[in-house]
Amino acid sequence: MKQAVSGGSRRNNAVVALILLATMKFSTADEAVVDLDIPAQPLAATLDKLAKISHIKLIYADATVQGLQAGAVKGRLSVQQALKQVLSENGLQFEAVGEGMLAVKTAPKKPAPTSQDNSIFELGVVTVSDQPEFNKKLTSRDIATSVDVMYADKIADQNVLTAYDLFHRMPGVQVTQFGQGITTGKMSFRGFNGEGRVNAVKLLIDGVPSNTNSGDTYFIDSLFPLDIESIEVVRGTNDARYGLHSFAGNISMNTTTGGNYVKGRVGYGSFNTHDIQSGLGYEKDGFSQNYQISYRASDGYRDHADSDKNSFSGKWFYAPSDKYKVGLIARWSEAGAQEPGYMTYQEQLRNQTQSFARNATDGGKRTLGQVSTHLDVNLSPTLFWSSKVYGNLFEDQRYVTYGPDVAQQERNRDEIQYGAMTSLTYHPVVSWLDDFELETGFDFQQQENKYLRYLTDSRVRRSTGLRNDEKWDFLNYGGYIQAVIKPFKWLKLTPGYRADIIDGSFFNYRPGANFGPYPLNDYGTISQPKIGAVITPIEGYSLYGNWGRTFQVGLGQATFIGRNQSNIGPSLNDGWEVGIKLKPVDWVEGRVAYWAQDATNEISRNLASVDSTMIGATKRQGVDVEIKVYPTDKVGVWAAYSLQEAKVSNPPAVVAGTMEYVAGNQVVNTPNYLFSAGIDYQILPQLRSSLWTSGQGDYFVDQANQRSKFGEYAVLNLDLGYQVTKEVEVQFQAKNLTDTRREYVWYDESFGATAQPFFSPGDGIAFYGAVNVRFDY
Repeated sequence: MKQAVSGGSRRNNAVVALILLATMKFSTADEAVVDLDIPAQPLAATLDKLAKISHIKLIYADATVQGLQAGAVKGRLSVQQALKQVLSENGLQFEAVGEGMLAVKTAPKKPAPTSQDNSIFELGVVTVSDQPEFNKKLTSRDIATSVDVMYADKIADQNVLTAYDLFHRMPGVQVTQFGQGITTGKMSFRGFNGEGRVNAVKLLIDGVPSNTNSGDTYFIDSLFPLDIESIEVVRGTNDARYGLHSFAGNISMNTTTGGNYVKGRVGYGSFNTHDIQSGLGYEKDGFSQNYQISYRASDGYRDHADSDKNSFSGKWFYAPSDKYKVGLIARWSEAGAQEPGYMTYQEQLRNQTQSFARNATDGGKRTLGQVSTHLDVNLSPTLFWSSKVYGNLFEDQRYVTYGPDVAQQERNRDEIQYGAMTSLTYHPVVSWLDDFELETGFDFQQQENKYLRYLTDSRVRRSTGLRNDEKWDFLNYGGYIQAVIKPFKWLKLTPGYRADIIDGSFFNYRPGANFGPYPLNDYGTISQPKIGAVITPIEGYSLYGNWGRTFQVGLGQATFIGRNQSNIGPSLNDGWEVGIKLKPVDWVEGRVAYWAQDATNEISRNLASVDSTMIGATKRQGVDVEIKVYPTDKVGVWAAYSLQEAKVSNPPAVVAGTMEYVAGNQVVNTPNYLFSAGIDYQILPQLRSSLWTSGQGDYFVDQANQRSKFGEYAVLNLDLGYQVTKEVEVQFQAKNLTDTRREYVWYDESFGATAQPFFSPGDGIAFYGAVNVRFDY
C-alpha cells in the first residue's frame, strides 16, 4: 500500500486500509477551488500531486494503480473534483476513512446497459456481482410478456411474518393472508383464485422448482428478506421454459450469491414480534461461500396466534475459470404456530382479536428442505450448457377446526420431490440478422406423496375418524424450444414450443368402497405453442404482444380417475396480451397492457374437504397499468393498478353443495382490482422515507354469487431508514397506519345447509424497529 502525503514521503504497508465512515467530510483545503495544470502521466504521480496541494493523505494499494494513466487535469477545480475525474477514468473511487484521509479503491460495477426492446418493469436498485458471467441462458428479458422485478433495497428492510407479505409491493399480485398458523398466505395474479383452489403460479427459488404437489408455494416460508436478492414475476402464457403449475405465469426468488460481507438485522415490534437475520459471504480465487441463519417469532395480532420460524441455508460455488461453474445449495426451515381459528360474521363484529375454545388446540408445524447441485459450462463462445439436479422435502402437520359445531381435523402431508433441469443455449452470429438465440431444454420431476386426514378431539384421533389415507406417485417430464430472433434492431420475435407428459399411480388405503388403486387420467402429450413480438420503432417506446398456451391437471387425488368417475383431460389455458412500454426520458417509465385468457376443464379444490370440483370453461381478462417517476435523486413516485375479471363461461350442471357456478358467475376470491403505489423521499443524505399503499377490491365468496361481497381494503404503510454510518442503518416501519379493518373471507359449499362465510381478520396498526448492519471486506 502507498500513502501519498503532503511532504512527498511514501510508505509500503501490508494491509489495505479499512473503509470505516462513508459520511466523513473533507477538509477545507480539498473543497477549495484552485488553478490546476497537471499533465497526463501515471496515475500514482497525479495522486501524489493532488495530495501535496490539498494536504491530505491518499491511501491505496500498489496493485490498485499499477499501470494506470491519468489524463491531464486543467482549469479551476476543487481537489475533490479533480480526484473524481482521474479516478473515474480508471474505474476507481475514493472514500473518507478518517479526518484528512482518503482511501482509493475499485468502484463497484455499473449495471450493463440493457436493450430497450423488452417489457420489464423494475422496482429498486440493480446490484451487479463481481463474479464472472456464466448464466447465458434465456431469461425473462428475452420473453415478450409482462415482467416485474423487485430488488433487494425494496425487500431487506421489510418487517414481514412470511415472504408472502413482500408481494404487496409487486404490481398486479393478489396476496391472500389466511392468518391461520403455518397456513399464512398465497399469491396469485391474472384473475386466478387467491386461496389455492386453482394454484396457477409456478415458484422457483434460485432456479429450483418449489411448488408442492397441490401447486402451493409453501417453500417460500424458508426465505427471510435479508437474504433475498430479487423477486421476479412473469405474468402470462408465453414462457416456454416452464410447464407444470405455470398456468398464469411464474415467480422467481433469487438469494444472495458471491461477495465478501457480513450482514445482520435485529428487529422488534408490535405483538412481541422479534427476529434475528444474519448472512455471511466469502469469495476468493473463484470459490464463493454464502451462509444465512435467521429466526423470527411473534405472539400474533389475535389471541392463540403464537408462531416461530427458523431457517438455514448454505451456498457453495466454484468457478476456476470462465469455462465452467459448479455449485451446491442447501436450505432447511422449521416452523410452528398456533391457529386462532375462523370466525362467523357476528363473532368478528364483536372482537376481531379473540379466539375461541373450539380452536384451543389448533395449530401445526412444518418442515421444509431443499438441496440442489448446479453446473454451468461455456462449451464454446456460442454454446452454453446449464443443468440442475435437486431434491425437495415437505412435511406438514396441521390441526384445524373450521367453525362452530365442526369437528377438528388432523392433516398430515409428506412429500419428497426430486428432479433435474437441463438446457442448451446457442447464440451464433448470423450475418443477415441483428441477433439470434436458440435454446432447448428438458426437465422432469418425480414426487412421492402421502396424505392422512383424521377427525380428532383436542388432537386425539377418533376411533372411526380416518377420512383420507392416500399414497401416490406423480411424474411430470417435458421439453421446450425457444428462439429469440431479431431480423432488425427494432423487431424481436420469440416463437416457442413446449410439451409435457404426466404419469403416476395412486392407492387409497382407507377401508371401504373407495379402497384400492386409481388409474391416471389420460392427459396424453400436452402441447403448448407460444409466440411473441416486440417492436421498438423509437428508442424508449416498445410495443409488445404475445399468445401462448399453458396447462393444469387435477391436483392430488384429482390427477387420477376416482370411483364412478370418467376420464378428465388437461385444462388448457389459451392467453394473449398486447401492451406498450414507455421510457421517454431516463426518469419516467410506464407500461400498459391488456390481456385475456380462456381455459377449458378448469378444476377447483374445496378447501375444507380437499376434494376437487370441475368448474368447466372460464374466461379472464384485464388491464395492467404501471408507472414510476423519479425526477431527482431525492424524490420518486410509483404506482400500479390492475383491473381484472374472471368468469365461468361454460360450467357443468349445478350440484347443490358441490358445484353451484352458472354461466356468467364470477370465480370466487378474485377481486376486480388490485393496486399499489408509493412515494420515496430522501429527506436528508442519511434519512430516507417511503410512504406506500396497497389494496384490492371485494369479491364473491360463494360459487352461486348470492352471498355478499367481501375483501376490499386499502392499507397505508410508512418506512423510514437512517444511515448512522456506512455499515449501520436504523429502520422504522409503521404498517396499516390508518388501522384499516380488513379480513380474509371464505365459504365452502361442501358444508351444505350449514355453509356460511367465515372470517379471519388481518393485522391492525403495527410498529416495528430494526437495526441493519453490513460490513463489506
